[in-house]
Amino acid sequence: MSLSSFKNPAMYHLLSYGTLLGSTLFQSFISGVVAYRVLPRAQFSTLQKHTFPVYFSLQTVLPAAMLLTYPRGGATSLLPSFLVPSSSASPTPAFSFFAPVATAPSRNKLAGWLHATMFVTALANLVYIGPKTTEIMGIRKHQETRDGKRSYDNGPHSKEMQALNKQFAILHGVSTVVNLIGLGAMVWYGAILADGLTL
Repeated sequence: MSLSSFKNPAMYHLLSYGTLLGSTLFQSFISGVVAYRVLPRAQFSTLQKHTFPVYFSLQTVLPAAMLLTYPRGGATSLLPSFLVPSSSASPTPAFSFFAPVATAPSRNKLAGWLHATMFVTALANLVYIGPKTTEIMGIRKHQETRDGKRSYDNGPHSKEMQALNKQFAILHGVSTVVNLIGLGAMVWYGAILADGLTL
């Protein structure tokens, strides 16, 4: 491997994708699950509260990095035709570690949607769902003090705590589904990458 590889955007595209998929799989199915099993509830909540902003930020930044280093014709090839300036309507790829594919325009369109899905799902968790969930956790902690009972203790619970628990469960469920949609887009994009690689 020569130093010129470090000038090739393809390398950064693959590193960004690998980091995105790997960190998502690790956090979703290994780290979070193990932490939930072995940590007391309070410590688990504290860990997640500090981990998720970093995790969602990474999930948001990496699809943008992938878009900027997209191989087949560059990032403009992912845009709908009405958004592409006429001077770049038929871009020439600046680099290509992918085999030429006859259906590149349709693949580019699909890749564009997958990049957008990865970005939007992460952004939703970063700017709204995650912070709202953390806010409900804080309110619930104060309600525990008022009630003299933890939110996850056996009932009966106050009406306020029941409402907070319901809100938390909904937000947590939505966050999980949104994360899984993003993961699905990552895996699908991996299939597109694999289909275009020449070994």
